[in-house]
Amino acid sequence: MILHHIQTSPAQDNALATCLRYIDKQDTVLLSGNAVNALLLNTWQHELAQRRIFILEEDVKARGLTERLSQFNFINYEQFVQETLHHDKVISW
Repeated sequence: MILHHIQTSPAQDNALATCLRYIDKQDTVLLSGNAVNALLLNTWQHELAQRRIFILEEDVKARGLTERLSQFNFINYEQFVQETLHHDKVISW
């Protein structure tokens, strides 16, 4: 079970797209930094709909997107650490 940590927006690079090509059903995606912006687009919402995803709450708040992304699962830094311990491996993209 892998935690895929995406930090860049799809407008910046193809990290999220590449990750989704290799992800397994039991894996988790964590969006942080500019990657949270991906969820503003229906295309990425659809791509991630069947995945277990979290978004880092502090990064959502910093961008003023709390209300727009309220349907997604927010986690804080402490929960992020817990997720890293829960998974066998962490890949930062």
